[in-house]
Amino acid sequence: MSESKLRDLSMDFSVQIINLVKDLKSKHETVISNQIGRSGTSIGANIYEANYAQGRKDFISKLEIALKEASGTGYWLELLFRTNYIDERTYQSLNDQCASIRVMLIASCRTAKENQP
Repeated sequence: MSESKLRDLSMDFSVQIINLVKDLKSKHETVISNQIGRSGTSIGANIYEANYAQGRKDFISKLEIALKEASGTGYWLELLFRTNYIDERTYQSLNDQCASIRVMLIASCRTAKENQP
């Protein structure tokens, strides 16, 4: 998949995470909502920053940071589900999107590393 597809998916995911955070805060849940808000939106921010990386190593580093944030976001989603802050449908939808982004990031990192001089 192209980098623009990854950027688009991560932006859509960030929008959904922000909407989730709004909902959680309306229920007076702040601890997890702050965490997932930071990690879930950081994925896209790092993908966007990778486009203006200062060389191949910086590009890979930004994508690897996005991958770590995606992994952390998966944790927070599962915790929200297990503590009944989100229902199974919401969890499955967001978790599937997050997993798709992780797969794409892994592939992008692998390709970038293989193409290093």
